[in-house]
Amino acid sequence: MVFVGGQVVTVDAEFSVASALAVTGGIISAVGGREDVAPLIGPATRLIDLRGATLLPGINDSHLHGCAFGMATPPLSVDLSHPTVSSITDAAEAVRVAVGRAPEGQWITGHGWDTGYLAECVADPARQPARHDLDAVSPDHPVVLYSFSGHATWVNSKALELIGVDRDTPAPPGGAIVVDGAGEPTGLLHEGAQALVQNALPPLSVQERTEAVRSALAEFARLGITSYTEPGLGPGGDGIMRGALGARTLEVYRRLLADGELTARLGVLLLPTGMASTAEEFAEALAALAAPGDGEDADPRRLAIHGVKIFADGIVPNKTSWMHEPYVGGGCGSLCVGGESDDERTAEIDAIIRHAHAAGYQLGVHVTGDRACDTVTDAFAAALTERPRPDARHYVIHGDFLTAHSMKVLAEHDLGVNMNPTIKWTVADMEEEFVGAHRAAYAWPYRDALDAGVHVASGSDAPVTHPDWRQGVATMVLRESKAAGRVSGPEQRITLAEAIRTYTIDAAWQDFAEDWKGSLEPGKVADLCVLEGDLLTADPHDIPAMPVLLTVLDGQVVHDTLRD
Repeated sequence: MVFVGGQVVTVDAEFSVASALAVTGGIISAVGGREDVAPLIGPATRLIDLRGATLLPGINDSHLHGCAFGMATPPLSVDLSHPTVSSITDAAEAVRVAVGRAPEGQWITGHGWDTGYLAECVADPARQPARHDLDAVSPDHPVVLYSFSGHATWVNSKALELIGVDRDTPAPPGGAIVVDGAGEPTGLLHEGAQALVQNALPPLSVQERTEAVRSALAEFARLGITSYTEPGLGPGGDGIMRGALGARTLEVYRRLLADGELTARLGVLLLPTGMASTAEEFAEALAALAAPGDGEDADPRRLAIHGVKIFADGIVPNKTSWMHEPYVGGGCGSLCVGGESDDERTAEIDAIIRHAHAAGYQLGVHVTGDRACDTVTDAFAAALTERPRPDARHYVIHGDFLTAHSMKVLAEHDLGVNMNPTIKWTVADMEEEFVGAHRAAYAWPYRDALDAGVHVASGSDAPVTHPDWRQGVATMVLRESKAAGRVSGPEQRITLAEAIRTYTIDAAWQDFAEDWKGSLEPGKVADLCVLEGDLLTADPHDIPAMPVLLTVLDGQVVHDTLRD
């Protein structure tokens, strides 16, 4: 293939822009002007006139759950996301329709509800989804509805009956069974308590997992995504979303690769244990896992196990992020590992991180609260006094309230953070009621992290948000919220070039792959994304609507509207 007549955004060290690019045998063979690629045009060449379109490196969404995303979208699940659903009444109606189509007794599952967009909850923050909202439309079918964040589940009375949860049921460690004023379960399960219902659901079959991944891959190709990190496949994910994050899903990916159907490069973080595990339990589970790099004999550039994922705390809307200062209404959250006190839990997360580091794994640690971020980054620094590998590249996942101290530690040790601009866009308005206006505006401090010298990559955390990097880029540049369009933390805006880097070359750094992907330079793999129009001069508000015209992986076209 040869591309001419457009904006070739190389994302090289100078962020230089060319007008032509050539691909030979899956490798970028020339970048420059038309005269540089002309000698490579032959009778078998597909010559593409970009007509002013933008050619980018293939997009690398460096944190998303592919199988879970496939399972969370229709027709495999009831769509409860905004704007499809804008109220509790809407959600109940969607469940009623699903019940009408389901065989007797079948579980009804749905994904994507968000109290920030449910009219009843917006009007009265004390009003939360409850089992009674679902009982009228589904008295006999058990219903399990996952929130957009994946940290809360809404069930009906039939589901509570089947899983044996009542007023006397103790919450699992690291979880909460929400109860009403009379002490009765409301139907909301937070964090680790979600396992009570997830473990009762029949696990996904291999065929269901395969279809979910195929569905996800098709959407990724349409979006220009050629690489992504699947963070958390392993025994710790066996109870999450019917095992969508479990060990069997990794085998599905390997089979798709062997069959030539894996149309994106995949990096994997293994999940040895779920929330609330002790260091001893984690070490035992870690020892049972394959070593880093296992399973790469087919093609390590197409599927690679990079490391392990650890949960350190929860999320702000559940008030389970561990914060230095109290939430609005009180409480500071806590770490979600084993231990009865903050000191005990800190010792446990330190030991868990030390075990994984000593075993030679890259670590991606889910951590959102500012106090938790400081604790985790200090644990990174302590673990790095030993060097089982020369370049660990550990990183904080989410880092909502990354502090100046955390950034200093990450930069000093050449470590990273994986932030989520599409989540920022989604929750910016809602978070004010939990942490106040000042902290909500600061959340996801891109500008400060880049200025501190931290490696910053961006991911959607799909199915938490749709994996649309275009919205992510617009949000990093504008810092505007989805619901109100208000600017949230203007001092944390970054430039368009910096935003693009977080989805390309900096994401490749997270994958240990910046020397062979992530930019358009001769000798690198031909992973390409063509976007209609001139991205570099577009109004940032228009970027989310700019169509992806072509997606190329390893020189092979996986999405193409140019031929239409």
